Amino acid sequence: MKNLGTETETLEFKKTTGELKEGIISLSSMLNKNGHGVLYFGVKDSGDVGGQQLGDRTLREISQAIANFVKPQIIPSISSELIDGKNVIKVEVQGSDKPYSAYGRYYMRSADEDRELSPTELKKLMNQKTAADPITIMEAPAQDLSFTKLRISFVSSGLTVDQETFENNTGLKTSSGKYNLMAYLLADVNDISIKVVSFAGKDKTNIIKRNEYGGTCLVTSMDKVLDYMDSINETRVTMGNHKREEEKLFDAASFKEAWQNACLHTKWEKGNPPAVCVFSDRIEIISTGGLPADLTKDEFFKGISKPVNAKLQKIFGQLGYVEQTGHGVPLIISSYGRQAFDIMENFVNVTIPFNYQKGISEEILKGIKIILTQAEKAVIEEINNNPHITIRELVTATGYSDGYVRKILTQLKGKGVVQRQGGRKAGTWIVMNE
Repeated sequence: MKNLGTETETLEFKKTTGELKEGIISLSSMLNKNGHGVLYFGVKDSGDVGGQQLGDRTLREISQAIANFVKPQIIPSISSELIDGKNVIKVEVQGSDKPYSAYGRYYMRSADEDRELSPTELKKLMNQKTAADPITIMEAPAQDLSFTKLRISFVSSGLTVDQETFENNTGLKTSSGKYNLMAYLLADVNDISIKVVSFAGKDKTNIIKRNEYGGTCLVTSMDKVLDYMDSINETRVTMGNHKREEEKLFDAASFKEAWQNACLHTKWEKGNPPAVCVFSDRIEIISTGGLPADLTKDEFFKGISKPVNAKLQKIFGQLGYVEQTGHGVPLIISSYGRQAFDIMENFVNVTIPFNYQKGISEEILKGIKIILTQAEKAVIEEINNNPHITIRELVTATGYSDGYVRKILTQLKGKGVVQRQGGRKAGTWIVMNE
């Protein structure tokens, strides 16, 4: 008989869904202790698999019960598995918005038990909420990660890197030893999109170009955006009274501070990465999360800093991206005033107007050289040879995996190099720009 081991602070067994309420209490308890937990239905306390009957609505009823009785609401991962020929149900949860309640009460995991919190303990847990660093608590959506680019950034900054202790010293793992969300942000490969979108006018009606700089280490993506924006920061030259005057389209230092702050202070756990929108008369830098709960607008404008992601800020500081706490906001205000900031409940939008009316010409935007990887070039070559080529045929022709080919196509679309016209079966690939 298959045995799944013993119950722990992040693992709970229930014989059947007849113990659904107790199981949901365990989930909230594990969330409050470690930010994640796993619950099995169909497994005895000893870890032996006993099996669980499955009906058409069993999984849905579990999902609905979790949605109704766990607050704040979480989205569990629920699946059925066959172990030793017996059905079991696996429920996985993770979250950083503690404290979590179950059926109106608060619990904390202690070894394999769920202990109800006293009012004093609950108050202490709530006070810890603002001090929590969610991206270091939440597990990464993938665990097969590497950090070559991050290590190179450390070495390039004159820092010593110990290969054996690097990941722990930089805080890339949770208390359970898994890679956390911050590690995912800084990994060589990830699925996080970082876009610069350029529009023809003053609104979002007509997109000229969409540049994708994500999918890799946040430090690398951040630098790529800065490089691109520097390439479109045109200089206007005027002559008068035998004097030559030059003026940049926008203040590069202000953009740099706004962009780096957006990357640093975004609430990454919300799933919305920061983005840059370029219009004909301005730039907008958008970050998710609003201000920290204990920071007022006046404090924000004075340059008082309360980092949303403290450990990420430490890494940025070590790499030289954070030179002076709170320096960026006063710098932007000195150039563009407080009106540059639009602070909403869930977003902060920084607007940098252009210094002259010319704006960025469509020719300039389209003329920026696009750098393609060897893999991207290989895919484009196959598309040029056969515009009707399917993904399966691309996999065969290039030797890349199905998932990697799909990722390359997404990158090429983001760079504005290829477009798809028509349906999935009868459609055609069009190479726009190489």
